[in-house]
Amino acid sequence: MSANLDKLDRRILALLQRDARLPAETIGAEVGLSASAVQRRLARLREDGIITGEVAVLDPRSVGRPLTMIVDLVVEGDRKELVAGLKHWIEREAAVQEAWYVTGDEDYVLVVSARDVDAYEQMMQRLLAENANVRRYRTRVVLGTLKRGLALPLEAG
Repeated sequence: MSANLDKLDRRILALLQRDARLPAETIGAEVGLSASAVQRRLARLREDGIITGEVAVLDPRSVGRPLTMIVDLVVEGDRKELVAGLKHWIEREAAVQEAWYVTGDEDYVLVVSARDVDAYEQMMQRLLAENANVRRYRTRVVLGTLKRGLALPLEAG
């Protein structure tokens, strides 16, 4: 995918990562294109799957979810149906903000948002009850956020 990105695409994407609400006219003025040329590029970037979504980033505390936990999961085995069930559970659980399949001692790492410890514990009890393949988990409570974001570095192409 990145081979299709020219210098203008990268500049447009960098601007959008800072503020997805920027109008095409403002982006065009920054990169030296007309608004219609920016709109065509944005349509292509969306169609090609380079832009996968545009969302509002919320402050978790402001919406009643002040706790963030990092959860390491270890599963029993790699039986396809059990792994598929766990992945489906993770995808549909709203409290799970991010999830990765990883190398190392753990199999999955989750970032979980919760209103309090009780809500987190209830979610984890559901996870264990509905996924017999989960052998153990370890929870780390986030004490403070140093950096949060999804903006990717865009080197010159």
